[in-house]
Amino acid sequence: QVQLVESGGGLVQAGGSLRLSCVASVSIFSIYFMGWYRQAPGKQRELVARIAPGGSTTYADSVKGRFTVSRDNAENTVYLQMNNLKPEDTAVYYCAAARLGVAPGYWGQGTQVTISS
Repeated sequence: QVQLVESGGGLVQAGGSLRLSCVASVSIFSIYFMGWYRQAPGKQRELVARIAPGGSTTYADSVKGRFTVSRDNAENTVYLQMNNLKPEDTAVYYCAAARLGVAPGYWGQGTQVTISS
């Protein structure tokens, strides 16, 4: 069983930065795609960024150039560096692990990110 634990959320002003962390209980990055998702009130959960086992990354258009996903294999940790934050980035952010071609099978508990204007 894989457990994912996020941290790093909080309240910041627009234009500020936050770094989210997601620690996995076991070493899975070599076979799982690690994604950061977010869900704002009244909206569907959306994929924000993802890092593949090989290290390639993808981003939602809304965060390109502002967010960076990375990982530390030795620490079993995935990061989401978020810069130039906007009020519309306010959401609960979740870390998830997925095998290729299937929906995520493991989710973290989520961390709240709130951006004030």
